Amino acid sequence: MKRLLIGVAVVAIAAGGGIWYWARGANGAAAFRLAKVERGDLLVTVTATGTVQPVTQVQVGTQVSGTIQRLFVDFNARVKENELVAQIDPAPFQARVDQDQANLLRAQADVERVKANLVQAEKELARSKELAKRELISAAELDAATAAYDSLVAQIKVAEATVAQSRSTLQISTVNLGYTKIKSPIDGLVISRNVDVGQTVAASLSAPTLFVIADSLKKIQVQASVAEADIGKIVSGQDVSFTVDAWREKPFSGKVSQIRLSPTTVQNVVTYTVLIDADNPEEKLLPGMTASVAFQVARHTAVLKIPNAALRFIPPADLLVDAAPGDKEKEKDKDRDKDKDKPRGPGGGGGRGRIWVQDPAAGLKAIPVMTVPGATDGSFTLLKSGEIQEGQEVITGLVQSGPDAGMSNPFVTQRPGGGRR
Repeated sequence: MKRLLIGVAVVAIAAGGGIWYWARGANGAAAFRLAKVERGDLLVTVTATGTVQPVTQVQVGTQVSGTIQRLFVDFNARVKENELVAQIDPAPFQARVDQDQANLLRAQADVERVKANLVQAEKELARSKELAKRELISAAELDAATAAYDSLVAQIKVAEATVAQSRSTLQISTVNLGYTKIKSPIDGLVISRNVDVGQTVAASLSAPTLFVIADSLKKIQVQASVAEADIGKIVSGQDVSFTVDAWREKPFSGKVSQIRLSPTTVQNVVTYTVLIDADNPEEKLLPGMTASVAFQVARHTAVLKIPNAALRFIPPADLLVDAAPGDKEKEKDKDRDKDKDKPRGPGGGGGRGRIWVQDPAAGLKAIPVMTVPGATDGSFTLLKSGEIQEGQEVITGLVQSGPDAGMSNPFVTQRPGGGRR
């Protein structure tokens, strides 16, 4: 048991020595990673992901059921408006048209027949009236002639209604015959074909989609999902830049065209769809590509900016060799409660903070600074005030020096913003 305790103590001492050696280097002096305070442009952005879509995308279907007889276009084919793209077997529809035409002719002939009978009934009624005046026929015979005439008048109206009904039925069957010719509704590009020759399509409940035709890809639209925390920074007409994996080296630009008010909630995360219009003259952007979008919220020109890593860096209290013991304890407390000293916002988004510089006399020196809230591009934050000058080097982290420089210790937790390279 005694040997075990001695062994544990030796390991602990060795580990402590390793950590001390790593932090201060082989020569006993701490080595820091430095960066300069710069002056330049600062672009504040809101990032999101989206999908490239055509501005206009039409699903071409069919209103009649039947067998696909011919296909005139294929994937990636360019089509014109009203161009024939597919043909459904028209034979049964043509037969229905012929039948309805025959029914119409029969109805029209029936009207002519009834009209001829009406002319004869009219003459007989006139004779009956003349004979009734002379009292050569009974009143019953006159009534019969009158009833026959009135009946034929009503039959003409029925026959004419039958003609109108037959004409309407013929019109419907003619329209259905026309629907067997599937035509493109717009000028565009075929991006999807969902049928083959010989396939039967059924349009009893809903129109099946045969083709998807997109408008010219010279202009595209990106549908981006923006988190509810950032949607307040997005406005119509805002400049946007984005990239896709297929063309990582080429940034594309566009403008916000619409902010849809309908939210989408997935696992308690609320997002809003933002539409971005962009030019695509070389047609490099294809439908369905995933876009990494950056909305340009603000642009600051020729401003003093400080690295975010410098705002996050907090030195260990044992490196403040010239500090009083009470000050060291305060630094330890601040190290444990580091969120109070960190600037508000992600990565140094703005507010009160402090940075550390090397001082030949005091070793390390803290400089209070004020940054502009929200004015950060993820790497730098806009400096509002503070005793700091352009080009001055600030501490962003600790690095290892000595013969093992560049090697990391997997058993030591990296400090905030000061992780070793």
